[in-house]
Formats: sequence, C-alpha cells, structure tokens
Amino acid sequence: MPLLSAHEIDSIVHASLRDPFALLGAHPFTKNGKTAIVFRSFLPGIQELSLCFTDKKRKQQKKKMELIHPEGLYEVQVKTESIPEYHYSAKAHDGHRWDIEDPYRFLPVLGELDLHLFNEGNHFHLYEKMGSHVITHQRSKGVHFALWAPNAERVSVVGDFNFWDGRRHQMRLLGQSGVWEIFIPELQEGALYKYEVKTASRTVLKSDPFAYTAQVRPETASKVYDLHRYKWDDNHWLIEREKKNHLSSPMNIYEVHLGSWARGEGGAFIPYREMAHLLLDYVLNMHYTHIELMPVMEHPLDASWGYQVTGYYGVTSRFGTPDDFRYMVDLFHHHHIGVLIDWVPAHFPKDEHGLAHFDDTALYEHADPRQGEHADWGTKIFNYGRHEVTNFLISNALFWAEHYHIDGFRVDAVASMLYLDYSRNEGEWVPNVHGGNENLEAIEFLKKFNEIIHGRYPGILTIAEESTAWAGVTQPVYLGGLGFDMKWNMGWMNDMLSFFQKDPIYRKYHFGNLTFSLLYAFSEHFALVLSHDEVVHSKGSLLNKMPGDEWQKCANLRLLLGFMYALPGKKLLFMGGEFGQWSEWSEAKSLDWELLQHEPHAKLQCFCSDLGKLYSSKPAFWLKDADPQGFEWIDFHDADSSVISFIRRGEKAEDDLLFFFNFTPTLRKNYRVGLPENRAYRELFNSDSSLYWGSNNGNGNGIKTVQHPWQGRSQSALLT
Repeated sequence: MPLLSAHEIDSIVHASLRDPFALLGAHPFTKNGKTAIVFRSFLPGIQELSLCFTDKKRKQQKKKMELIHPEGLYEVQVKTESIPEYHYSAKAHDGHRWDIEDPYRFLPVLGELDLHLFNEGNHFHLYEKMGSHVITHQRSKGVHFALWAPNAERVSVVGDFNFWDGRRHQMRLLGQSGVWEIFIPELQEGALYKYEVKTASRTVLKSDPFAYTAQVRPETASKVYDLHRYKWDDNHWLIEREKKNHLSSPMNIYEVHLGSWARGEGGAFIPYREMAHLLLDYVLNMHYTHIELMPVMEHPLDASWGYQVTGYYGVTSRFGTPDDFRYMVDLFHHHHIGVLIDWVPAHFPKDEHGLAHFDDTALYEHADPRQGEHADWGTKIFNYGRHEVTNFLISNALFWAEHYHIDGFRVDAVASMLYLDYSRNEGEWVPNVHGGNENLEAIEFLKKFNEIIHGRYPGILTIAEESTAWAGVTQPVYLGGLGFDMKWNMGWMNDMLSFFQKDPIYRKYHFGNLTFSLLYAFSEHFALVLSHDEVVHSKGSLLNKMPGDEWQKCANLRLLLGFMYALPGKKLLFMGGEFGQWSEWSEAKSLDWELLQHEPHAKLQCFCSDLGKLYSSKPAFWLKDADPQGFEWIDFHDADSSVISFIRRGEKAEDDLLFFFNFTPTLRKNYRVGLPENRAYRELFNSDSSLYWGSNNGNGNGIKTVQHPWQGRSQSALLT
C-alpha cells in the first residue's frame, strides 16, 4: 500500500514541489516496529521499473516496483535498516532495457557558505557554483544545476535528455536562499536544457543565466559545456600585463564587431579560429596594440550588436565554442596584442527566455518602471540594491578575466547608470534617499566592481563610456572616485566631428572646438575615440562626414586622425574608418574591403598603418598622456589661418615631438612658427605626402631655426 497521501502523489505528478527530495528517492520508514526503506521514482512513458540494489550481504538484488499512479510514479519497499547502493532498471514498451541512476539519491552540492556569500553579495566565484557543471558527485559523473529563483513555486531542469518534461527533474529549494539545485547523474556535456519555472500565475521556460554556451540563435536553449579542457599558453603575457603601467604605454585600439568585420562565402559568419588569424594579421599590419570587441556575450538579435545580452556568461555561439574564442585570445596574446571586450551591466533585454521577470517577479530588475526600464532602448535596468544581482555582475566580470584572460572591460552606458533621471522627464524618475538624481546603489556597484577586478587581476583595464562631466570617474575609489582606469572622451569626439563637418571657410569661427578639450584633458585619464556610434543611424561614415570632393574628404580624414593621435590620451578607431568606408556601418554585412582596390582607400589605409607605427615607436605620443607637463602649446591663436601647433614631450628633450596642423585646404608656405630650441628639425610625418594620396607639399629638406623671436620664443622657423 502506498505511503503517500493523494495530495502528495498529486504534487509529484503535477510537479508542484519545492522539495521533491522529500518524497522521491529512498526514505526510511517504520513498519510493524521495524525500519524499512521505500524507494520512489517518477518516470513517465515506460512499461516497467525495477529497483537494483546491493543487500547487506553484498548480494545483488532486483525488485519490481509498483506503479502507484498511471502517469509513471513507481514505488517499492525493502526491509533493510539503511539505504543501500542502488539504481533503477527500466523497460520500454518496445522491450528495450536500460539502467538509470536516481537523481534524488544525491546530497546537495552547494554548501551553506556558498549560499551565505551569494545572498550577501560576496561570492566572487559564483560561476563555479551556479549554472550547469560537469562534475563527479558521490562517485557518479553527471551535471549539477543551480539557479536563483526565490519567488518560484517550483523549478525543473528540462532538456533533450528528458523530453522537455518539467515533471522529471524537479529541483530542490535550499533553505531560504532562493537557490534551487539538482545533480543529474550520467548526463553529459552537450546536453541542451532550460529551466521550467512555475509561479502562482504561469509556467515559463528560461535559459540559464550562468550558461557557458547556448544554441545558435534563433534557438535559445542553454548547452552544458566543460570549461576546464583548454590549455592556455599565454602565461608570459599575463605576467607582463601585471607589471605594465597603461597610462604611460602606447594604446592604439581597433574597435571590432566580429560579425561584420568580414564575412565568409555567401555572407556566412567566420568562425572564431579562422577569424583569429585573419584579424590578427590585419591588426599587426596596422600596428594596433589592442582590439576592442563589441559584446561577444550571447544575445538573440544581431541588430542589437551584442548590447542586449541574454547570456552574460556565454560567449556567443554564432562563431563557435568557448574554447574557439579562447584560442583567439591566446593567439592575440602570443603576438602581444591586448584583447578588450565591451561589457553591459547597465541594462538587459525583455526577451521571454532571458533575465526579465525571471521568476514572475522583478528579480534582476526594479519593479517600478521609473527605476527599472530604459524607454529609449526598450530594456530593463538592473537592481543594484539587491546583493545577489551585483554578485551576478561582479562575478561575471571576474569570470571573463579568469576563463577568457580578457585584458580589459569597456563598460557600456555608464552615464545611464549614474543618473536616476537619465533620459527621463520630470515625474518619470524616483529621487534617491537624499532627494538627488544620483543612483547611489549603481555608484557603489561600480566602485566595488573596480576595486575587486583590480584587486584580483592587476593589470586589467576598466574603461568607462561616460558621456557627462561626472567628477572622478578615473580617480581611485579610496579618493572618492569610481575607480576606472580610463574614460572615453565623448566631448572631444563630439567637438571634433562638429568641427570637421564644417566647410573650412567657416572653421575659424569654431576654433574653440579644437582647443576646448585641452582645458580638461588631464582632469581624467582619457581615451580619444571615434567609435561605432558615430557611423550608424544616418550619421554617415567618417569619410562621408568630411566636406569637399573625394580628395578633400580623404585629406580631412587624414587630418582628423593625425590630430587625434597627436593629442594626449589613448586612441580608439572603429573598423572601416582606417580605409575610408563610404557607407555607414551595418552589422548585417562585411566591411567594404573591395574599396582597397582603389588608390584613395589603399593610401588612406597606408596612412593609418604608418601613423600607428610612428605612434608606437615614439614615446612622446603616449609616455605622458596623464601628465600636464607632457603637453605644451606653441600657438592656438591663429584662427584666421586655422593653424594649430603644440609640443608633446618625451623622457628627454631629444624625444620631444612638434606638431603643426592646417585645418584649411589653403597651402601656407613660409608660415612662421616659434620653436623651443635653436637647432635643426626634420619632418617625421606628413599627412599630405603622395604616399597617402596627398599633394606632396611639405618640409622634406628639413627646418632650420633663426634668431627671430616669435610666439613668445626667441627663435623661429618658416614652414610649409
């Protein structure tokens, strides 16, 4: 006679248990004053189930189990005082037999310390505990699953291994932690799965927030993957990275979207391993020091460019496996190229299978749309006041550093995190406890992120995309700052593009655009950027922004790039800008590499390559980027001629470089400039060289100073 009540049987069959381990598996009970064990299993769709166990005399026993519910609930009682080693033997309707390990015989994998640290927000190896992991547990190999869903009534693992049936692998809730777990023996790497989350109002299928990889979109299942196979060979790079002072080192960053840098035959994506060699060869030829990859985390929509992430722990399967991506990073490190990635802790999409409304409550996001939604982007905002949420994010950054050896994070949309009223009208936002518009919880999260990532991985860079005048973005946390290493100088970018788009006739009226950034250039540690955001959404490509005919457009673009490289600050250029892409960037196709068959584009690419080589080889370009003593104006007053000149200083006076820029198409011969020393100078680089499709006017015969006071200096020279 079954020991279960009708209600308990119903809760198993209809999958409404918070602790299925209390009813399924092996359980001692007392019968006629003696201890016995009842074994219970729910396996729909089979004809027969038997219990196989080893008795106390070490003999193998087999007992047929009773079907106590027609849906597939089986039970058998054994007269024994302790639970023996056991498994089940199943028989299908076609006569096929197989053995089954019982997932409900296993003790929890997660301990109290794991749960405590997670709930307080300080479990920084969370990726080793949550999600799916191939492990050996109680001498059995299988996969352990763990999920945070505190408001769910029941959670099950469903997949191709159990017919996507949420009744078969119901998980246990661990105390008050909100964490559910189950170990499924015999399950192997490659299994597809999701979590079936049952709440009071509905049952939903969710992808694993901690999955290492997933199906290729548009499919959305997570996939079991073992990350412990790959053998890294970049230890020398990592050791050197720890020692490097990035502020006094060259940083010439190439911003890349992997899906559209190049495409294969028929427009197919190029796999990571093949892309690694193609992209590396190009980066080396162009003399970049780093690549920055637009988000490589799993995302469902190509048109989001990766910024609407559904799988924060999964490298996107569009281009291959996690090990394939690690091969790419490893290869770049072998050739002394750093790999930065875009990271998106500001918001996440509303896709049904993702983080949004995860357990039918606002779990990862704020419930109040005035705090929890970005109307501009149609996305949800993380609730930085919840310990488990910030733990999820900080652990994620550490995960990319540990398992992918990433050299830095460009943190997307930082301004949207800092301000509660970001892109909101009056009445559409909630003030903080002091009545202000600062998001105090997000600020604390960013500080904690920077402290922990720098503390655990010295040498890793954090770069803020922060578009306002927020003070102290790159100041250390202990001095009241946010703790980033660098900040994108969005103001400089806007000023430059506004200036360069104007007809040169009118540029003298906007000369302040060129010089304004030098007023604050050393208030933060800046990166000067010409990024992807400026060449989409009808803004035009860099080349097309320039005024004039084709020759003038190319000359203007060379001038813009040369000016950027000359100024204090690290450099970033989005792909396509270096060879003069005519069309706006599109994520849906390859860059227009065929343009390199034409002289203007080939020579523009040559210009960028030579400029990158010069930049890396001359310390005055980068040694004192963070030091006001490393920059000195020669003259910035000649707006009528639209000419600017300045000095970048190296370690010694002979390392100094002098820069002269003419922002009009008017050739100026015998233009007098004041010079710092009475000596002969030679021209190192000329953007008007015929090598770069210029008119070949310059100072190739050298420059001699004379004792003629000019621009506050005792000597001067005449330049072309």
